Amino acid sequence: MSTPLPRIVISVGEPAGIGPDIVIACAQRAWPAELVVVGDRAVLAQRAQQLKLPLRLTPYSSGHAAKLHSPGTLFCVHIPTRSHVTPGQLDVANGPYVVASLNQCAELCRSGEADALVTAPIQKSIINEAGIPFSGHTEYLAELTNTKTVVMLLATPTMRVALATTHVPLSQVPKAITRDRLTDVITVLDTDLRTTFGLTAPNIVVLGLNPHAGEAGNLGTEEIDTIIPVIDEMNGRGFTLTGPLPADTAFNTSNLENADAFLAMYHDQGLPVLKYAGFGEAVNITLGLPIIRTSVDHGTALNIAGTGKASASSLVSALTSAIELSIAKKTYQT
Repeated sequence: MSTPLPRIVISVGEPAGIGPDIVIACAQRAWPAELVVVGDRAVLAQRAQQLKLPLRLTPYSSGHAAKLHSPGTLFCVHIPTRSHVTPGQLDVANGPYVVASLNQCAELCRSGEADALVTAPIQKSIINEAGIPFSGHTEYLAELTNTKTVVMLLATPTMRVALATTHVPLSQVPKAITRDRLTDVITVLDTDLRTTFGLTAPNIVVLGLNPHAGEAGNLGTEEIDTIIPVIDEMNGRGFTLTGPLPADTAFNTSNLENADAFLAMYHDQGLPVLKYAGFGEAVNITLGLPIIRTSVDHGTALNIAGTGKASASSLVSALTSAIELSIAKKTYQT
């Protein structure tokens, strides 16, 4: 029996940024899935006209099997912006619109109507200025779905890097890395590598927190007190973990060939390496959620919104991953 065609729902993100641009650009391609965009249809139509790209928006209605995407078209769930949108100009009045769009996307996935969520970039400052606490897609979706532990994973064709902590000030990272937190993160990472990526025995390389992974306690004791005990305990339970390795030497050729994922202790420890190796092709994947969510690896790029200069390569990668992960999950569940 063939796997049903996936239905992918797309959040346009900040309407004044390049989100509409790259969504419209991706719509010009053929895709082995149905694409449903959630956002203001007038904004999308106006931006398509500005970019001189064809776009036919069809109102989305539930109850039908997913249809193969036709280039130059999108199914659309219309949510109106609160204020007129000018490319490159932020408006705090549209902060609630961004969150409402994201909520609708998540609901389509939670109900089983859509197989995966792909998010375009948002402007967190505008959402917060609108009086809505928001530290990022990852944290917000975790709260929205009542998920205890989520893990941010960025992936390129050559590596996967997960984070033990996400949007946390550097001064707070050591306290945030507890044995319970690290155990939960590794469990989620290992589980999703098996169930979503289809790996039978994932090999995870764990980075140390301190320079030289603490150098036997001379440069910090977090490795001795927390990271090593967790690795030893989980390896004893059948996990395959290597480390803790110094971050400056962990991404060598041998490890890149043998590791299924690297686990960095904080945001700017592992992601600069990954983004240097594959910026524009990297995909942000949220693990641990009851839904599949992928995203671009860049921001709103307000300065080029509406100019036609925005590259859609990261969104292409995010859509490709969402489709592949949807199919893999369906296959695993059967």
